[in-house]
Amino acid sequence: MSGRSLRFALGLFYPGGEHVSSWRLPGAQPERFLDAGYYRDLARTAERGGFAAIFLADELYVWDRFVSGVENTVNSRLEPFTLLGALSQVTERIGLVATLSTSYNEPYHVARKLASLDHLSRGRAGWNLVTSASDEEARNFGRDAHYDHGVRYRRGREFVDVVDALLASWDADAVVADKTTGVYSPRDRIHPIDHRGEFFAVRGPLNIARPPQGRPVLFQAGASEAGRTLAAATADAVFTVSGPSLASAQELYADYKARAAGNGRDPGSLVVLPALAPVLGSTEAEARANAAEILELTPDRVALDLLSHRIGTDLSERDLDAAFDFDWAETGSFNQSQTGYALLRRLVEETPGITLRELYRAVVGRGFLVGTPEQVADWIEERFTRRAADGFVLMTPSLPRGLDDFVDHVVPELSRRGRYDPEHTGATLRENLVGDPA
Repeated sequence: MSGRSLRFALGLFYPGGEHVSSWRLPGAQPERFLDAGYYRDLARTAERGGFAAIFLADELYVWDRFVSGVENTVNSRLEPFTLLGALSQVTERIGLVATLSTSYNEPYHVARKLASLDHLSRGRAGWNLVTSASDEEARNFGRDAHYDHGVRYRRGREFVDVVDALLASWDADAVVADKTTGVYSPRDRIHPIDHRGEFFAVRGPLNIARPPQGRPVLFQAGASEAGRTLAAATADAVFTVSGPSLASAQELYADYKARAAGNGRDPGSLVVLPALAPVLGSTEAEARANAAEILELTPDRVALDLLSHRIGTDLSERDLDAAFDFDWAETGSFNQSQTGYALLRRLVEETPGITLRELYRAVVGRGFLVGTPEQVADWIEERFTRRAADGFVLMTPSLPRGLDDFVDHVVPELSRRGRYDPEHTGATLRENLVGDPA
């Protein structure tokens, strides 16, 4: 296949699927959520579908702001880089990407993990930079409250610079391992970085040789002003929420590309991959029934608490069936996910009279793409050809069924249309993900 081709990554946050109650679905396997074999099976299915990467989202806390967050939510998940190290040995081509917080990690640790995974996987490592979003995380790392939004993005930018410098602190030919002379690495090929900045002081060098990719692939998640600026300057791929309309998705896509160009980059070197949450059925009626099943398994209390969490206010005493009236703060002053907050505010403003019950139901099912394989392929093709996405991170609301259905039915349809080539042609994640920026 010549020219521009779709890219896919398999996204995993909730291990039963990208929905808070997916673990309750028939076919879900919660007894396997801490079993490496479960993720091996998912990764191999994604690999069979030609996906460029498996993408492990992560947070560093138990969601205990509300009782339902503890009792009804899957808070038990494996540490991502440990899991990806295991998967590197039982997969062949798929890239291995994990979320790392720049607010609650140190650059040296991250650079060492990335280099190690890149060596173990022979060039398939990547990381998803997040600055974190919740006070719950701060309290696990010696802070009473999360860093302010602007501070954490300045820290994130410096963090990337330090990681990049550490990864480059060994020359590509630094390891000679000459048994005759006894020289393993010439001193002039390994370099301290001597970094001193606003947040970090790191001498270096890294204590592992330069990884196969040199710089493992960097994802960045977030569509706030600060997030877009950071992604345009540093990222290889941006993971974002697809706009509710084609026009809004195109606007976001064009903005990322323009910002990349403004940083002196080829816009094609920044791949835009919105989240995609398809619910499939052999007919429209079956697809709608499958979506309804997912939503029906979500108790009202869980949905309401999830909404409360996202806007930073406890809504438990509100009248569920009264029109939802809320004193919205300016997005810039909200210190959690500003993108999610802005989407909720827009939904309320565009739906006069929406009740709290209607709002939380809309939020619980927000983002589901419900339809037949052909209809889902139509939607993907339109977003791709109309320059609203370069590909998608598949956040299927049910696992393993949703992934199996997508690989078995949507992938062949997109391939038949000439929009997707499931054959990997590159040796590294960077080659397979960024590829030809046409």
